[in-house]
Amino acid sequence: MIRDWLDLPPFGTFATLALLYYGVAAVLIVVVFVSPLRGPIARLQGVVAPFFSSVAVLFGLLTGFLGYDVAERNRQASRAVQTEAGELQNVYTLSVASVSDMQAIRVALKVYVASVLKDEWPTVNGFAAPRTSLAYDQMLTEISSPAITRDSGAAVHVALLSSAVRAGTSRNTRISLSIDRTSDLKWISVLLLGVITQIAIALVHLDKPRAMSAALSVFATGAIVALGLIALQEDPFSGVFQVSAIPLEHVLSLPDTPELPPNATPTPSPQKP
Repeated sequence: MIRDWLDLPPFGTFATLALLYYGVAAVLIVVVFVSPLRGPIARLQGVVAPFFSSVAVLFGLLTGFLGYDVAERNRQASRAVQTEAGELQNVYTLSVASVSDMQAIRVALKVYVASVLKDEWPTVNGFAAPRTSLAYDQMLTEISSPAITRDSGAAVHVALLSSAVRAGTSRNTRISLSIDRTSDLKWISVLLLGVITQIAIALVHLDKPRAMSAALSVFATGAIVALGLIALQEDPFSGVFQVSAIPLEHVLSLPDTPELPPNATPTPSPQKP
């Protein structure tokens, strides 16, 4: 049920929250002042106003923890994308700075990034896209060529392999975060505490219908805004506040054969005996 609610579009998310909290507020007002239960309920008068804050504090704390969990997952997803793009940028830079020709590596790198954006990113669902995995394997095959050590040195070869492996690790992190969701129990606890807080507000306004209506409406509005904004950030790779793919798009925009700056001379390859 919570999963289905979180998958709703933004309007549906806020509309559901509004139906819940404004509906509870209306029910409480009717029960307290209109229903046959108003007599027994009226005998509960005398609850001091600060009482409702004990429940409200619990609601606020759990909402804060929930918001932190969601925000932290989004930060991790953003870092994973930035790290993946940064390591791929390192592979590209090393391939350009090396004395040997590594255009094949750059072409394989571009094929991999294009596959990430076309085949894997739009459908991130916890599983690696087969085409993207093949493209990554092909890039590793090009980088693992023994000729790189012979032509450019072991240090360059190790740096290339290390960057490629770290890019793969960041890719796995990105994929795993695409299906990571906050526990349903946390969402249910926060939603129920919001309703209990409304009941606590009603208990301290049993003799004041207008004050109760105003207090319940203000609290309901605040809860709808806070929980709705948190819910919109639940999925880091879709929705309104999704992680940007711009870092990977920047890597894709790099030329396969970079032009030398003016007045620059290419570094000669070492002569073979």
